Amino acid sequence: MQKIKNIIFDLGGIFIEIHFAKTEEAFTSLGVNNWSRFYTQSTASTLFENLETGKFTPEEFYEGFRKETGLNLTNEQIKDSWNAMLGAFPVERLKWLEEIGKRYNIYLYSNTNAIHYDAFQKIFRECTGKQSFDDYFIKAHYSHELGLRKPYPQSYTKLLEIENLKAEETLFIDDTAKNIEGANQAGLQTVLLLPPKTVFDLAL
Repeated sequence: MQKIKNIIFDLGGIFIEIHFAKTEEAFTSLGVNNWSRFYTQSTASTLFENLETGKFTPEEFYEGFRKETGLNLTNEQIKDSWNAMLGAFPVERLKWLEEIGKRYNIYLYSNTNAIHYDAFQKIFRECTGKQSFDDYFIKAHYSHELGLRKPYPQSYTKLLEIENLKAEETLFIDDTAKNIEGANQAGLQTVLLLPPKTVFDLAL
């Protein structure tokens, strides 16, 4: 591995606990069949890609979801079910992140959306008493603001361009193999961090 100057971290599964099954259970209880055709850890339907790249507002997403499912669900029902996957921020990982930020230029790159963003920032405040998770990073990049999402290689290239980073000096850490593949294609050094391993197992 070449000398690393910069680290780009994923969010879900790395710093916040993610429970995909809870969202699937919530939507199934509302009558949504075959939830996996809409969203999984490694895939997203066009509707969800549009939400996660900022092409749809939450309101447009809710309306699109009702049309695609044929269910007369309220915005609140959809939002609560979609947010059900969001768990806690293990505080010890955040302390680790503070220390890593003293040694590397650290960034965040997360596939997310306006609905989840508001929800996980609220969870962060409740877990830590601090204002914003974004403050740990030189810059936190979110797909719905960037207009691109993982695993597409051009999304990583765009991020490197924005931050003026060299791919060969930059490490990308994620818990989804497909996202790692895209980062590799963009020339980044990568680590696939799968449970039960956590950031504490990284040799940095």
